[in-house]
Amino acid sequence: MMTIKRRDFLKGSAALAGAGMLGGLSVPAWSASATRIKFDTYISETAGPSRLDSWFLDELEKRAGDAVKIRRFWAQSLNKVGEHLAAVRDATSEMSLISPGYYQAELPVTRGLDWYFRMQRADALQLVCRDLYQQFEPLRQEWEQRHRSKVMYWTNWYYAPLVTREPIRSLEDIKGKRIRGYGVATEVIERLGGTAVPMAAPEVYTALERGVLDGVYGFDFMTSIAYKLHEIAPYFTDLGDGPHAPAATIMSMSTWNELPDKVQGICDELVEEIYAGKYTEIYGATSREYVKTALKEGAKFSSLSDAEKAEAKGLIQPAQVEGWIERVAKPANINGAKMQALVDAAIARHDANGTLERPMELAAER
Repeated sequence: MMTIKRRDFLKGSAALAGAGMLGGLSVPAWSASATRIKFDTYISETAGPSRLDSWFLDELEKRAGDAVKIRRFWAQSLNKVGEHLAAVRDATSEMSLISPGYYQAELPVTRGLDWYFRMQRADALQLVCRDLYQQFEPLRQEWEQRHRSKVMYWTNWYYAPLVTREPIRSLEDIKGKRIRGYGVATEVIERLGGTAVPMAAPEVYTALERGVLDGVYGFDFMTSIAYKLHEIAPYFTDLGDGPHAPAATIMSMSTWNELPDKVQGICDELVEEIYAGKYTEIYGATSREYVKTALKEGAKFSSLSDAEKAEAKGLIQPAQVEGWIERVAKPANINGAKMQALVDAAIARHDANGTLERPMELAAER
């Protein structure tokens, strides 16, 4: 966070006056005292979570008037993927979107929120993460003390159907397939019989085109369409795995502490609006756009049968959560069982009330 120093402002004003540019008019207040914030992210402005971040940033500037000015750095234009957590921690960037899958060693507690086949609705997952941040102190400490960052609001990557070159009609069809994975999605691929292939997102299209990959998993639907993966891999299959990949939009704690009380209050109001339905509104409208585009351009949507979904769930859960407790939580002295009990209670509170439709449901409506 930066504010223009008084001496620099006076020097600039004198220069303008000498050039005849002030004309007796008062300089806007923000020129001297506005809080300067850099929002820095590895994804493009058109990606799903970016729509929500853009709304927050636009509204913050609008409601704060001259008190806040924000510069936006999209698509790794300031820091590269994997660098943003340290940048916010050290306040070289004031805000960023963080996808925990890129920071598994740095965010062991947060990894306890990353799983599949445990709930149904992405808007409910957002509220589950919110509740855990409020209820489970080690989660707050991980962000606020270890990484000196405040979680402004939780978001996620919507839904991530299996995207393949050939149709998937059963779990048997997944066996032996070479599938790009991300984070805990790689474990899902392996447990379902596929071969997980780690690969950076920009390389995926070419890998599909050349036949290096048979499919992609852990790639949210909207990003898949934005990357035009359906041109090579047009089959989108719902495995019954639920929402995909929690993420958090964070602010440097030093930046937050230096914000005027009025601006902090505006941020709190915006966050409440996000949790009260703005997330669902924005993601719902965006996903409808992408489903329409996908269908028009030849994408095919399908779902496994209920029996196959139940079989898939049995292969993943509770083994995935238990693996986090044993391999991650215990070595890090995290009370994993307590955290997951809170997660279960939050899922029970919120999942049945979730309304954000999956791509297959939207496609069936058309």
